[in-house]
Amino acid sequence: MNTSTIAPTNQNTQDTRALRVSGSRLWQSLMDLAKIGGTPKGGVCRLALTELDGQGRDLFSKWALDAGCTIRVDAIGNIFARRAGADDTLPPVMTGSHIDTQPTGGKFDGNYGVLAGIEVMRTLNDAGIRTRAPLEVVVWTNEEGSRFVPVMMGSGVFVGAFTLEHALGQQDAEGVCVRDALKQIGYAGEGDAAHPVGAYFEAHIEQGPVLENHEKVVGVVQAALGQRWYDVTVQGMEAHAGPTPMELRKDALLASSTLIAEVNRIALDRKPHARGTVGFLEVFPNSRNVIPGRVKFSVDLRAPDDAQLTDMDADIRAACERIAKESGTSINIEQVVYFPPQPFAPSLVEAVRRNAQDMGYSTMDCVSGAGHDAVYVARVAPAAMIFVPCADGISHNEIEDAEPEHLEAGCNVLLRAMLDSAGIAQ
Repeated sequence: MNTSTIAPTNQNTQDTRALRVSGSRLWQSLMDLAKIGGTPKGGVCRLALTELDGQGRDLFSKWALDAGCTIRVDAIGNIFARRAGADDTLPPVMTGSHIDTQPTGGKFDGNYGVLAGIEVMRTLNDAGIRTRAPLEVVVWTNEEGSRFVPVMMGSGVFVGAFTLEHALGQQDAEGVCVRDALKQIGYAGEGDAAHPVGAYFEAHIEQGPVLENHEKVVGVVQAALGQRWYDVTVQGMEAHAGPTPMELRKDALLASSTLIAEVNRIALDRKPHARGTVGFLEVFPNSRNVIPGRVKFSVDLRAPDDAQLTDMDADIRAACERIAKESGTSINIEQVVYFPPQPFAPSLVEAVRRNAQDMGYSTMDCVSGAGHDAVYVARVAPAAMIFVPCADGISHNEIEDAEPEHLEAGCNVLLRAMLDSAGIAQ
C-alpha cells in the first residue's frame, strides 16, 4: 500500500477557513442511528453482523448514497463510501470507524467516527467543494469483538494482520461463522478491497476522563498504547482454614494478591501513560473455610513505547519468580496477546493540532489507551486520531454521553484535516 501522504495544496480556489459542519445535523444522525438497537436505558445493543447491524449498515449506505458517494463492500464486510475527487488516480483520504457495539454499548463509541465522516461529505456538498484526491468513509467490520474474535477484524484483514479465511471462519457462541453471518445480513462482498490510502483520520470519543478533567475540547492523539495480556496461574495447596498454621500455608490467593499489587506498582512506576490491570480472577476451590489452592487471573499491561512495555514484561516475570519463592507456590505466566505500540504520523498529528488551535479549540496531547481501527491502518498508511471528551470518561456503557458542541468541534477538525491532505481542486 502507498504510505505517503498527499501533499496539501496552498493554491486553493476558495477560502475554507470559515467552513464549518452542521453540529445539529451530526447530532440528529447519531440519534437516528442509535434507534437501531436502542436499549431502555438509553444505550445501544447492536452486535456485529446481527440483523440490527445490517439495518445500521443499510442506513449508513443510504446516507452515503444520498451524499453522492459510491459504495463498495469487501469480502469481510467493510463498507467504503467514496466521494470522487478531481484526480481519482490519487489514493483517497479516508476516515471512519465502526457501528457495531458492546452488548451494553452507547450512542457514540465508533458511531461518532463514522457519522462525522458522513457529515464532512455533506458539508463539502453544501459548499460546492471538490477535493483534488477522493475521500472515503469506511465502516469497519466487528471492531468490538463482542460476538466474534479477533477484535478489529475488518481493519485487521484490510492491513493483512490476519487472513480473510481465518476471519470468515470465526464462530460466535451459537456456532454461527462470520462468513454465514455476512451473507445473512447481505454484506458479503467480493474480493480484497485493500487499496492505497493517502491519509486516514479517525474521530472518536476519548473513552476516558483525561480531556474532561483537564477541560480540553480536542485530544491530539500521539500514539496508541502497546498491550501485553497474560494468563497467570498460581498453584498452592488447599488445606483446612482452622488447623493449618499461618506459617505453614501455601495460600495461592495470598500470593496472587501480592502479585496483583505488583501489577499496580509496575504501572505507577511508569507514569503517566503506563497501565496495569487485573480484570479477571478465578479462585479454587472458592470455599469459605478452605485455603485457596489455585488461582487464575488476567494481567493487562500497556505502555506507549515498546522499550517500556518490554521492561514491564521483565518486571512482572521477576515478581512472579520472587513471590513464588517467598510463598511456597508455583506461578505460571503466559502471554496471550501482544499489540505493539503504534505511533501516529507526525504530519497528520500536527494537522489535527494546528487546525484545532486555528479554530479556537483548546487542545491536549494524549495517547489512546484502547485499541482502535486506526491502530491497524497506521501500519500501512499515515494515520491520526481526534479525541473529544465523553461524560465522566465512561464508555462501553449505556450511559455513555458526549456534549454536542464537543462532537461538532471534533468534526470541524476532521473536516479541515481531511481538506489539508486531499487538497481542493483548481
